[in-house]
Amino acid sequence: MSDFSSWWEALSLSLKIYWALAIPFTLFFVLQLILSFMGGDVPDDTPDAEVEADTGIAFQFFTLKNLVAFFSIFGWTGIACIESGLSETISLIIALVAGLIMMTVMASIFYFLGKANADGTLRMKNALGGIGEVYLTIRSKRSGIGKVQIKVQGSLRTLDAITDDDADIPTGKVITVTQVVNDSILLVTAK
Repeated sequence: MSDFSSWWEALSLSLKIYWALAIPFTLFFVLQLILSFMGGDVPDDTPDAEVEADTGIAFQFFTLKNLVAFFSIFGWTGIACIESGLSETISLIIALVAGLIMMTVMASIFYFLGKANADGTLRMKNALGGIGEVYLTIRSKRSGIGKVQIKVQGSLRTLDAITDDDADIPTGKVITVTQVVNDSILLVTAK
């Protein structure tokens, strides 16, 4: 323990500050990383609510994770700069820039990961104008519901369909979606 005390006393004030920031924030950063991989997470500053009109995660620069990353990189960069013989002022500037770059990288990663999120909810209006194939015969003049297979939002779906055509549309016939009725049934016409 006396070796640690003598080492600590021999450090300049700036090195003491860098070490005091680097060690605890690095430990917290590692803890965040381990908890993220294990399925847990350290609470963040972001609200946990769903909004109907939500368009994704905004670019969030000041979050707990970003600040932990900033102080970790800031501390270690400051230590490296001073140990390599740079002045305290230059070391501080380089450490600040490195910390800010790390915050920007982290914020960008979370921003783009949030944008890549897909909810998978089927929106029937996306089938409008689509071309598909009759799976179960569709009766003429909306007298019965049939089924069509159509690609909507990048995946093949089997959906209920009706028609205003004068004749039934048999299985295997190609159709075009003209309208969505009651947000759940496709109005189609034979092609």
